[in-house]
Amino acid sequence: MIEFDYDPPIGPMVYVHQDASVLVLDKPAGLLSVPGKLNGRRDCLQTRLWRAHPDSLLVHRLDCDTSGVIIFARNKAAQGFLGQEFEQRRAQKTYIARVAGVIAADSGHIDLPLAADWPNRPRQKVDLVQGRAAQTDWQVIGRGLGETRLRLSPLTGRSHQLRVHMLALGHPILGDPIYSDNSRAHPRLMLHAESLSLHHPATGARVAFHATCPF
Repeated sequence: MIEFDYDPPIGPMVYVHQDASVLVLDKPAGLLSVPGKLNGRRDCLQTRLWRAHPDSLLVHRLDCDTSGVIIFARNKAAQGFLGQEFEQRRAQKTYIARVAGVIAADSGHIDLPLAADWPNRPRQKVDLVQGRAAQTDWQVIGRGLGETRLRLSPLTGRSHQLRVHMLALGHPILGDPIYSDNSRAHPRLMLHAESLSLHHPATGARVAFHATCPF
């Protein structure tokens, strides 16, 4: 199992949107979405949110190292509705990533099943035999010296999906402490949940939430 030092950032929570049914926040990189299993990892976005909103309920998670849009429900009905939005793939997410190397093509699609790499948890790996289906669309939005900026659209929601898919493509996400050997050259994982679009649990109308990429 891969260990890491947990030193969560301090500062006020950043709200993207709030109403009687949902709370949408811009999670900072380095903060767990939910409490970790090991000692010293109780501090997380969920426990911080409980202090201000005891009614908040978990819907989905972002990796500790990933920043950006995350949504919580404020009642059981909303939690169940939003859970179905994710399970039935009606929720659409986009991410911004900076990856190693210059990608020549302008866009592409990755279809590689993923499974847990148990001896090296929390690592995931491509497993063509026992892996669960995982698909990601990607689009180049910029190229620099030895790197490419991408907009990533996961069509499924597997653990570490974007990180493993980009590694499999030969272009690991910069600053990744688990899947890249260049992590020390960057202050954080260069992956940000830019937008989340889904149906609102109270109105049924499709809504979209955005958080500006910090890198």
